[in-house]
Amino acid sequence: MEPLAKLRNFTLMESIMSNLFFQQYPSPFGTIYIYANDKAIKAVVFNEWGHRLAGDVNNKSTVLIEKCHQQLVEYFAGARKTFNLPLAPEGTEFQKSVWQILSQIPYGESWNYGQLAEAIGNKNASRAVGAANGKNPISIIIPCHRVIGANGSLTGYAGGLAAKTWLLQHEGINHKPL
Repeated sequence: MEPLAKLRNFTLMESIMSNLFFQQYPSPFGTIYIYANDKAIKAVVFNEWGHRLAGDVNNKSTVLIEKCHQQLVEYFAGARKTFNLPLAPEGTEFQKSVWQILSQIPYGESWNYGQLAEAIGNKNASRAVGAANGKNPISIIIPCHRVIGANGSLTGYAGGLAAKTWLLQHEGINHKPL
C-alpha cells in the first residue's frame, strides 16, 4: 500500500475509533463488556473486544452505555423482554441479514439453524447462518442464544454454554441438558 493510502486509512480509522467507548459490568454468569460510539451500541461481549486490544477504545461510560446496562439489568431481573437501543453491529451484509432475523426471535422461543436459514430465504444455508450467528457482536440484545440444535441440544456460544444455559432457562426455553 502506498504511504499516502496508509495515512488516509489510518486517519479514517482513527476518526471512527476515537469515539468508541466501553465499560464492563457483572452479569449473572460473568463479566460483560458494552461498547458504543456516539450513536449506537457496537458490541455486548463476554471478553474484551478486539478493538480494545488495539488501544483504540476509551474506558469511559456514556449515556448510551448506561442505558444499555440498565436495560440488561432489567432483563436479568425478569422485568424486560425486549430492548430499545440503537444498534450498529459491524459485519458483512450476509451477517447483518442473519442478525436482523435473529432480532425477530421472540423472548421465550428458540429456533434451530435450519429455521434461521429458511427465514433468510436459503434453507441450505444452515452452516453459513451458524457461522454468522457465532460472529454476532451484540450478544443477548441480538439474541443468538435463542438458536439451538435441531434436536434441542445446545450448540456453541461466545459466552460459553453455561451462560447460554442461564439465558435459555431465564427465558423458560427448554433444551437438552449438557
